[in-house]
Amino acid sequence: MAHKFIFDCQHIDKSFGGTHALDDVEFHVKRGEVHALVGENGAGKSTLMKIIIGLYKADMGTMMFEEKPYEANSPAHAIQMGIAMIHQELNPEPHLTIAEHIFLNREDTIGKTPILNKKLTNQKAQEILDKFNFPYNAKTLMGELTLAQVQMIEIIKAVSSDAKLIIMDEPTSSLDNEETDRLFNTIRDLKKEGVAIIYISHRIEEIYEICDYVSVLRDGRYVGSGSVKDVTRADLISMMVGRKVDNIFPKIDVPIGDVALKVEGLTGNGFTDINFEVHRGEILGISGLVGSGRSETLRAIFGLDPKESGKIFLEGQEIEIDSPFDAVKNGIAMVNEDRKNFGLCLFRSIRENISLSNLWRDQQGLYLHVNKEKKEVGSVSEILRVKAASIEDEAYSLSGGNQQKVVLSKWIMANPKVLLLDEPTRGIDVGAKAEIHSLMCEFASKGMAIVMVSSELPEIMGMSDRILVYHEGRINGEVTREEILSGKATQETILAREFGEKVAEEAL
Repeated sequence: MAHKFIFDCQHIDKSFGGTHALDDVEFHVKRGEVHALVGENGAGKSTLMKIIIGLYKADMGTMMFEEKPYEANSPAHAIQMGIAMIHQELNPEPHLTIAEHIFLNREDTIGKTPILNKKLTNQKAQEILDKFNFPYNAKTLMGELTLAQVQMIEIIKAVSSDAKLIIMDEPTSSLDNEETDRLFNTIRDLKKEGVAIIYISHRIEEIYEICDYVSVLRDGRYVGSGSVKDVTRADLISMMVGRKVDNIFPKIDVPIGDVALKVEGLTGNGFTDINFEVHRGEILGISGLVGSGRSETLRAIFGLDPKESGKIFLEGQEIEIDSPFDAVKNGIAMVNEDRKNFGLCLFRSIRENISLSNLWRDQQGLYLHVNKEKKEVGSVSEILRVKAASIEDEAYSLSGGNQQKVVLSKWIMANPKVLLLDEPTRGIDVGAKAEIHSLMCEFASKGMAIVMVSSELPEIMGMSDRILVYHEGRINGEVTREEILSGKATQETILAREFGEKVAEEAL
């Protein structure tokens, strides 16, 4: 059977100390196939991919690539053999040009000298950019690009290295709907050229749109594979989590109270004249394309970015927020979309991360009441169901879903009146998503006002009492839950507003 596959691995085992990360795993991909690899955080997907690209060495097992025994010593070695990986966490060197980034470690030199031939490198890079209709000069610095543009450059880099197998880890996590469509078109073109793609994603709807085949890992073990058209969504989710998940969006109706937060004429970097209010017990969703001003609005309310004009009212009283400390003192908390860079101290313990925003409460002079801190942290981490052996475990050791729970725990411990959530379920598995959504409903039921930004329309529509739709820094309409439940508002009508169209009110 091995001759059918461009890549095939059998009986892969990998342990880290007492943790059995992969246990007798098999996995194979055909040429010109988009093969989804799915599973909850901690299922072993990343470990297997790191073995394939040479970051880890398997303890046992065999791998074949193009019908030959395969083993990479490093990612650079993997690329030389025809396998490239586009990581979820993009960290390009901002001072390199696009050309330098594409040909990093593959630079052209002048003759046999060690002198770099920048003119030839720029010329070759520009030809590749033009082929992909990427409207940038090859001399543009990587630091000037958005995350979505960096993602496309990574794909271009992989293709330019003549990779026959490309691993894409959560490739749409930083893309809006338009950019995702562009990525999918690129993937379809790669398929036609016979390139195989391993596609890792927690977004179930993407798997059914772009993938041909799907394999499932759970707790480090291979569960099964099948053609996407033959596997139902319910069966796929059940295979991933080992149980039936009845409702990923467990929205419950709770009494809507008085206005908790109100903004008037808010203007800042990326948004203009924003007016809205959110009530106690309400989940207000904010939808829009990446760059439409959604996240920037939340950052300004929380004091991360300065506002140019406008007013912020909390429980009817105007407040001034010049920093996150001001926001927290007033009862406003925020979960940032980038939990690893802005939400967590990865090499600090769970206890330290959760208590970080609340140290001033447990402090007396220069001293910290450690016992009180441990008791409070233990209580809130238990409420939010953080899965860890101990609150002294370091944050980096947790799965993505549990890392997000730690970030939530940090702010819930502060007992906020308003909770701002920017992409609260980005990069976490379906089981953890359902848990986060349930927690949101619990918070709302206790009178907390929640503002949620999300790029996933099913999440926005499934969890919001109202939705504000952003277009180019302004609000381009509002959708109620009643309109969603009645079918008057659909993903198509919301997406139309995101692109700037005016949807007639009678159409809703």
